[in-house]
Amino acid sequence: MDLHKELPAAVDTEGLLALADTHHARPARPLGLQEAAGHLVKVYALEAPGRSVSAAEAEAGLRIAARHLELGPLRGSLGLAVLIVHAGGDGDYVLVHSWIEGDMADLAIFAGPVGEPDALRPGRAGLSPCVWEAAVLAHERDAYSRHVLDGTGSLADRLTAWGADTVTGDVR
Repeated sequence: MDLHKELPAAVDTEGLLALADTHHARPARPLGLQEAAGHLVKVYALEAPGRSVSAAEAEAGLRIAARHLELGPLRGSLGLAVLIVHAGGDGDYVLVHSWIEGDMADLAIFAGPVGEPDALRPGRAGLSPCVWEAAVLAHERDAYSRHVLDGTGSLADRLTAWGADTVTGDVR
């Protein structure tokens, strides 16, 4: 198929070009390592233009994560998680990504209206991370593999290195 002459029917040319025209970087800020439901949780704030994640919103995200992570033993959790509190352009999101048995991961996405952390609910079936959230999670996959799975030294040393390896600045 010559893509310069013909695109498959499902390719939304106008939609893709409109997204490309408005795509921008978003700042990601590491908020440190926390403990929630017995898990070591690396916390991030991700912010759309004109939005910010307050300390209260980060704490609300950690409470949501704790409730989800309480089921960790039933999900095969290994006790490490990443929390993204995303002040998005169209609402607020909390993503809880945890490492589980068998080199797998578990992901829960909570979504809701701007500035109402108590209104966040599990996202619809099939919802996946947006491009900015996926950029943070891609970094975290690499950090987990590099420091925890392939690292050397004691587990405490590996987890300290994992905790310090964060995304800082703009993600695209």
